[in-house]
Amino acid sequence: MRLPVFRSALPSAVFPYAALLFAALPQGAASAQPERGVPDTLEQRVAACTACHGSATRPPPAQGPDYYPRIAGKPAGYLYNQLQNFRAGRRQYPLMTYMVDHLSDDYLREIATYFSTQHIAAPVLARGGVPPGQLARGRELVLKGDATLKVPACVACHGQRLTGALPGIPGLVGLPRDYINAQFGAWRNGTRRAHAPDCMATVAGRLSLADVAAVSGWLASEPLPDDPRPDPDVAHPMPLACGSQPEARP
Repeated sequence: MRLPVFRSALPSAVFPYAALLFAALPQGAASAQPERGVPDTLEQRVAACTACHGSATRPPPAQGPDYYPRIAGKPAGYLYNQLQNFRAGRRQYPLMTYMVDHLSDDYLREIATYFSTQHIAAPVLARGGVPPGQLARGRELVLKGDATLKVPACVACHGQRLTGALPGIPGLVGLPRDYINAQFGAWRNGTRRAHAPDCMATVAGRLSLADVAAVSGWLASEPLPDDPRPDPDVAHPMPLACGSQPEARP
């Protein structure tokens, strides 16, 4: 069984891009000025992000596909919430916190919107390396949930194609298994939090480590659909109250 992990090692290639990001921030967001000859575009400003998360022209580093999440194409509302969470300490990853600590809400929203419009390929875990019983349990939890554990199906919130839903629910396909494991571990031990009520912390607390491994194995081995865009909305009512995606109020 692959247990939840949380890596702290950062690729050395990231740090030059982080410096470049802060050198190219909007006026007033950083005292440094862009280096001469560096284009002042948002694509250039987010080079620190694509160094780990990849882009259409820049693949992630060698260790990236095993851990760093695919953020391209995720709902802008979700990405904006996560950037805020890193800045506020609700999520713990030192480099991410360092990069967003002094950025304004408007600039975080601009970054989120940029990545929400990007679309890149995602690696797919070979199912031959995952025990059949684990795959079957993962598929059951993702598509049907477990009423005994009071765990809803992932598709009930993340969309029937698991590509997420607007405005703030992320897609689950295209994510590495180690990343999914790590996030469940972070929810379980409280190092990842979201706006209350934190529905994913509730789900993570109800799943065993074996179930987490089953879910991550099945999701990581499920390819992106031909249309990877998030659904326009999530089905209502949602199975659990979720502060990041509150129910519409009359």
